[in-house]
Amino acid sequence: MADTSQTTPDAHVGDRSRQDRPDHPAALDDAAMRQARNSAAFWAATGRSRGHEVIHRRSFLAVLGGKRAGTRILLQEPDPDASELAELTELAARSTGPVDVEDPFSSTDLSHLGMRNWQMPIMVRPPGPVSAPAMEVIPVQRAQELQAAERIVIEGFELTRFAPYRPGEMFPATLPEQPGVDVFLAVHNGEAVGAGVTVVHDGFGSHYWVGTPSAHRSRGAGRAVMLGSLAPMANLPVTLTASRLGRPLYESLGFTAVTSSTWWSSQ
Repeated sequence: MADTSQTTPDAHVGDRSRQDRPDHPAALDDAAMRQARNSAAFWAATGRSRGHEVIHRRSFLAVLGGKRAGTRILLQEPDPDASELAELTELAARSTGPVDVEDPFSSTDLSHLGMRNWQMPIMVRPPGPVSAPAMEVIPVQRAQELQAAERIVIEGFELTRFAPYRPGEMFPATLPEQPGVDVFLAVHNGEAVGAGVTVVHDGFGSHYWVGTPSAHRSRGAGRAVMLGSLAPMANLPVTLTASRLGRPLYESLGFTAVTSSTWWSSQ
């Protein structure tokens, strides 16, 4: 979701956006594949920073966390073969924590896993100018900023699996060092009021974990985070997977729903 921080985040994102210019019309046609690849880059980076095992297969990527973080599986092709599907099933079955599977192609039947499922739109924004946010948005560079973003995301997405809170468990200190990953924080009157993560991979950008604390919802913090984090990617196509509540905001920022992703969860 938009679910979803470097030493010099603005610099390295800007450098990539100048070097990797994909065919923009094609960007809309292969949104599912682009979202799949970007999500895999994000979760592989997250897994590495957490010290979790990351498994790469032709048709899926899996990150094997523990009891609290759980197992994350991302379909990378619309046609897993029998052996890949059997391995995916085995990984889900032996997880000691929650299991989440993302299928951007909505083509693989995983009902045998006994998990609930739902669909969310994959949205695409073409390259274009970005307005300035109404409040300060900063790229996270210090430990206390990363922890503030981490707390906001855990609360905003009601991630009870990470309770009680343990600093650095969801957003480890090494996450900002992963290639292409940036964490942003919206600040209003000195208080952190919104957070989000972006990933630039293979000439595309994408958003993850865009959230605000309950006390600051409907006050412009989410919009500010989106605008502040879009600015370094203004000349790139950007994808995201939208929640029902987030979709109107993303549409107002120039995103268009082009296909649907199916999510499966044990929780």
